[in-house]
Amino acid sequence: MAPFVYSLLVISLGLGTTMTFASTHWYLAWMGIEINTLAIIPLMAQNHIPRAIEATAKYFFAQATASAALLFATISNAHLVGEWDILQSHHPFTTTLITLALAMKIGLAPLHSWMPEVLQGLTLRTGLILSTWQKLAPLCLIYQIQPNNPNVFITLGLLSILVGGWGGFNQLQLRKILAYSSIAHLGWMILILSFSPPLTLVALFTYLVMTFSLFSSFMKTRSTHISSLSISWAKIPALTASIPFILLSLGGLPPLTGFLPKWLILLELIKQDLAPIATLATLASLFSLYFYLRLSYTMTLTMPPNNPAGTLPWRLTPQHNSLLSALTTTTTIFLLPLTPAVLSLFSL
Repeated sequence: MAPFVYSLLVISLGLGTTMTFASTHWYLAWMGIEINTLAIIPLMAQNHIPRAIEATAKYFFAQATASAALLFATISNAHLVGEWDILQSHHPFTTTLITLALAMKIGLAPLHSWMPEVLQGLTLRTGLILSTWQKLAPLCLIYQIQPNNPNVFITLGLLSILVGGWGGFNQLQLRKILAYSSIAHLGWMILILSFSPPLTLVALFTYLVMTFSLFSSFMKTRSTHISSLSISWAKIPALTASIPFILLSLGGLPPLTGFLPKWLILLELIKQDLAPIATLATLASLFSLYFYLRLSYTMTLTMPPNNPAGTLPWRLTPQHNSLLSALTTTTTIFLLPLTPAVLSLFSL
């Protein structure tokens, strides 16, 4: 792809998300999401292989269906309420329909079936954009239309945590595992949104940092299959030593950063007299922890059948910039002691 075209598409991604962030009118917010969708489709199809084209088609049809449902719901809301303002969405029918349409946009269960198949057909770089940047605009709208009845968010959150953990079982493709990981983490964000919106922002921030760190690590080791993890030590030994900590942080184990949002969310659910829901979410997250441990085991305790001949790749001069990856990896592992500062930052 030509650099000018690539730059134009990236700028369009930023424009669409910024338009949705700045909108108070449903139609303008919908336009921003559509600009976002149309900008990423050429990036997804830039590799002219059948799998990438298939993933692009699946993504287009899923997003078109969600966009049509969202437009219908917002028109219905304007008809019932008499306002196009996003904050004036109070009717139960339209609020539920808008929530479901946006849930399909970001891949929340049970509207998640397109997410693993689409991510599997993309490159890791485009998959990173799909797993992080493309979630921001719909989450911004979900954040603003909190319904009076939190049961919709609780149901979507619990289903996403369960499906995200269960779906990662017996998966061999790393991109599918990352897709189910994304579904599970989005479930934690939606679960607490009705009770403590700042905690949703904390969970989103930690998810973005951890996901960027893991995707960038896999891009540098060129790993797309679980079997390729066992030879990553020959490519970048230092990075290979840090990836298991990133995976365990995504699983939510202390004293790593990923423990921070899950622990705070569970405390808030208990304060809201929702101890059974907190228990179910904790048990469902054990499924996700299992496949994170599986990946960690493959990287640290397995060896390839034979050693690579010649000079090991890590002895050569590196051809990539590792500053951003080093910063996000450090944040993913060591941010837990700064919990009070993080909470004060998102409580403003």
